[in-house]
Amino acid sequence: MNDHYNGIEFSHLFTAAQVICQIEQTDRDGVILELLRLLALERGIGNVNDAYEAVLERENSFPTIVGSGIAMPHARLEAINDLVVGVITSQKGIIYPNKPDNPIKLMILTLAPKTAPGLYLQAMSSLAKICQDPETANAVSNLGSGEEIWKFFDRNGLVLPNYVLACDIMDPVQVKLHEDDTLEQAIDLFVRYGRIDLPVVDKEEELIGVVSTYELLRVCLPDYILWMDDLTPILNFEPFLEVLRNESKTWLTEIMASEFATVAEDAPAIQIAKELTRHNADNAYVLRGKQLVGVVSLEGFLRKVLRD
Repeated sequence: MNDHYNGIEFSHLFTAAQVICQIEQTDRDGVILELLRLLALERGIGNVNDAYEAVLERENSFPTIVGSGIAMPHARLEAINDLVVGVITSQKGIIYPNKPDNPIKLMILTLAPKTAPGLYLQAMSSLAKICQDPETANAVSNLGSGEEIWKFFDRNGLVLPNYVLACDIMDPVQVKLHEDDTLEQAIDLFVRYGRIDLPVVDKEEELIGVVSTYELLRVCLPDYILWMDDLTPILNFEPFLEVLRNESKTWLTEIMASEFATVAEDAPAIQIAKELTRHNADNAYVLRGKQLVGVVSLEGFLRKVLRD
């Protein structure tokens, strides 16, 4: 089904009749419901309440504010067979719960068939250029008609890609280690952020290794202990004491793995699944050349492909 949309312009996914201009209402939930009612009349989306609950469930779990003043709520529905798009603008700003400081002036609602994994991601990828422009939301919200808004998307030449790229679904790297860090710093970050593994970069931000909690346990528990049936001699975590004594003097290069899951940022996103499986990994690291630019977790990959 996704192949049907390859190379299609985003403006072909909706008409001026599927646009609400400069809505007065500012409550997120009320705005979404009004747009869904319009789409039900224009396109047919099945039960509006079912669609409404599906969109809100997704937005409450993972709010899709994708740019300055831009949101892309979405859901996958069993009742539709085609991608359905609606657009709504607000000059006052639509207020998201718990995010009053980022009023939304441009909302692009996308409904995708339940059986079309990744289709929403293709649509979102086509909008990357305008989402990155901080002036887009204000510019579109000042347009006075659905026809003008449709023309904005049409003249920008936004095209759905043939497939989703790794960079389309990656998250920013929020926690990382540097090559001159020690085991002590790694343990502190593991405990503080609850991560399974952490990337290690050099001075040029190039990925040189990964330190995992599993490797940390192997450092704490020498191989011979794994064969012991009687653990009486180490009931008080004696092997860990040696690690604590030396954690500030143990360099990461001594314990980090040199084999880990990586993909190029412009690789097809399906490559992530292959690398995660091949390395039995929890995270795949996204590279631009050798530089670390993002990360995709196993949980995040499954959510974005199977549920988004």
